[in-house]
Formats: sequence, C-alpha cells, structure tokens
Amino acid sequence: MPRRALDNPIVPAVLGLLLEQPSHPHKLLADLRARSESHASAATRGTLYNTVAALAEAGWIASQGQERTGNRPERTVYALTEAGHAELVRRLDAQIRDPEREFSRFLGAVAHLGALGPDGAVDALTERERRLRARTAEDERRLAEALSAGVPRLHVIEAEYALRLAHAELAWIGAVAEEIRTGTLPWPTPAPQTDAR
Repeated sequence: MPRRALDNPIVPAVLGLLLEQPSHPHKLLADLRARSESHASAATRGTLYNTVAALAEAGWIASQGQERTGNRPERTVYALTEAGHAELVRRLDAQIRDPEREFSRFLGAVAHLGALGPDGAVDALTERERRLRARTAEDERRLAEALSAGVPRLHVIEAEYALRLAHAELAWIGAVAEEIRTGTLPWPTPAPQTDAR
C-alpha cells in the first residue's frame, strides 16, 4: 500500500471515528459523509478502503473479526490500536497548533473578483450571502438540536467553529458588497482588449 495513503486528509477523521468505537469501512464511509461536507467530497469508497488498508498495514488499526447484518456480506470490523491512538493525538496536536494557510475555492475566486465588474461582483456576493445565510441558519438549528438532545458541546465543537467562520464570512461579504455599491471600493478601469491575431 502506498505510504501516501497515510497522508490522506481523511486519516485523522477515520482514526477519530475508530476512537469512538470499532467499525467496518462501509459504516465509516457513511459516518464521514454524514458528519462533514469536506469529508463527504473527499471520501470515496475506493479512497476509504485504500486508507483503511494503509492504516491496518501501518499498525494503527487492527481487525476485530467479521460482522454480518441480515443477508449482507460479512464486513471486517476494525478498532484503533495504541499506535493508532498515539498517531491520532500527534496529528491533531500538530494540526491545532499550526495555523496553516488553507486554500478554498472561494478565496481563489475572490482574488479575481474584479473580472466580474462592479455589478456582477455585487450580484455574485449577494447571492453567496443569501445562500450562506440559509445554510448557516440550518447549521445553527442542527447544532442547537444536538445540544438540546444532550450531545456534549465538545463532541460538536467543530460545528461551533464552522459557524463562527460562516458569520465572519457573512460580515465580510456584506461589507465588501456595500463598499462596491457605494463606490468606496475603488474599481480599476478595465484594460483595453488586444486583438489576438
């Protein structure tokens, strides 16, 4: 198994799920997709199975036997090993301590906001703000529901962090759109187009 499978960003998430309880890859995949939008896009069936195989080869997880539910095929259940727990702690500690620059598609698009022109930029930012407000309201509802159901805050602390980021983004989007509308954000005159011939 290629060592780079251990560098996959879903490794800490898989180890974290196995810290909670032993599981088989099919359930791990469903849990990853249910808990995180970023993991939902990154965790394909093939990627997850390759990652699980690499984790087992590294000795970070170990098979706990087979499990069968109904007429489904037998599935191998894995548990976190002491070495896997130590690796999870090491990775989480490093990721929390190091404020690494994370590149998002939005950040890449904002770098070229001027290409949309003032009206197009305001329209796009306003639409993003509307959609982000709706998603944030739903995320707030789900977080409140989880907390009122007795889920410990520490178990959903990442949702709280994501909401803080969303609120900061909403404030920034609103402020920039208003600056464009009022003309306080200087808009350069477009450069003349050159003939490609």
